[in-house]
Amino acid sequence: MASRTLSGALALAAGASIALAVPTGTAYASPPGTKDVTAVLFEWNFASVAKECTNTLGPAGYGYVQVSPPAEHIQGSQWWTSYQPVSYKIAGRLGDATAFQSMVNTCHAAGVKVVVDTVINHMSAGSGTGTGGSSYTKYNYPGLYSSFDFDDCTATISDYTNRTNVQNCELVGLADLDTGEEYVRSAIAGYMNSLLGYGVDGFRIDAAKHIPATDLANIKSRLSNTSVYWKQEVIYGSGEAVQPTEYTGNGDVQEFRYAYDLKRVFNNENLAYLSNYGEGWGYMSSSVAGVFVDNHDTERNGSTLSYKDNANYTLANVFMLAYPYGAPDINSGYEFSDTDAGPPNSGSVTACWQDGWKCQHAWPEILRMVAFRNAVRGESVTNWWDNGGDAIAFGRGAKGYVAINHESSSLSRTYQTSLAAGTYCDVQSNTSVTVNSSGQFTATLGANTALAIYAGKTTC
Repeated sequence: MASRTLSGALALAAGASIALAVPTGTAYASPPGTKDVTAVLFEWNFASVAKECTNTLGPAGYGYVQVSPPAEHIQGSQWWTSYQPVSYKIAGRLGDATAFQSMVNTCHAAGVKVVVDTVINHMSAGSGTGTGGSSYTKYNYPGLYSSFDFDDCTATISDYTNRTNVQNCELVGLADLDTGEEYVRSAIAGYMNSLLGYGVDGFRIDAAKHIPATDLANIKSRLSNTSVYWKQEVIYGSGEAVQPTEYTGNGDVQEFRYAYDLKRVFNNENLAYLSNYGEGWGYMSSSVAGVFVDNHDTERNGSTLSYKDNANYTLANVFMLAYPYGAPDINSGYEFSDTDAGPPNSGSVTACWQDGWKCQHAWPEILRMVAFRNAVRGESVTNWWDNGGDAIAFGRGAKGYVAINHESSSLSRTYQTSLAAGTYCDVQSNTSVTVNSSGQFTATLGANTALAIYAGKTTC
């Protein structure tokens, strides 16, 4: 199989979306608990994830960490090999079952829950020996699946206006599981139940758009915890046969338009337009939306901002964490020039900002907004201000206030908040801000900087 073809396809695969009747069932409106921010440690090995939960994620207030697919997969150094499973054993490049269990236990001890990126739409596109020693061919995985367990259509998906084509044919040539079949549903549920047995707290369903929503509902109904957190990758496409809203009965759905539009606004338009971001832009209900500035696919295909966009990217993440729409993912990956390139050191992270690891989740401007978000959770937007251009500010009830200056020059002004009088720490600059008895403070923000203060954070 050609790596170039597969790489592009896999990034796309994660991205195409389609719909059916909305199934009923228990679905969390957002990740359960008081902390809804997920750090997506893309292609970090399990030992490195465990250390980061202890050293950074727990102390910063992250509620969740998302880990890359743990199942045995095809061999190869490219990142997308992780998205071609060949068995459901935990035997991929990121670590074995022992390392996985240790990671879950360590993250839990740090107060961080674990979400697993779960590949259940398809298997591989070729034949060989997997990372855990399993032999396989495209339509035969001994002890797991045979040719009878795959959809009859063996052509590559080509028509996103055709539901059958999208959900029964092959995503970039990957063998498509027949998820309408009893045995396949049972096998997938068995895999997910084994992960629940290790203590995982949620699943991201990769390529969910290519699985009928009713099939996913059936699989979820077989889990030992039927109300487990569930986040589905269903990429919106205008006029497509399958739409994200079909999947909201199962759980959260990733709202790709949020990320696409943030790129356009931060690069070419005015931040003032963001005053009614979310449902006001026609997106799914905030209660079922998973949001992000970028993910591993979009940072590679250029459809969203990425670490390469510098201040635009940083400020977009600050805005996402400050604004009350959806449950946010912070993408944390590694530098790349080749979009196929796999993780440095096979996923081992010795230290952030070394060996190409970008560690966006630990950038101070982003990291410090996690505690801000936790502190203001449940509060609506108040005291919105903008200059009609690229400077905005808004409160979160009486609990917090944020200002973002995306202009090319500094901005000095007096801001009106609903905060109680007192001294607060601006977590962006780590300096003190004094709010007077009228709820006002005066500040100067440099070009492409932000300010964020919240109740309870009075000293820096």
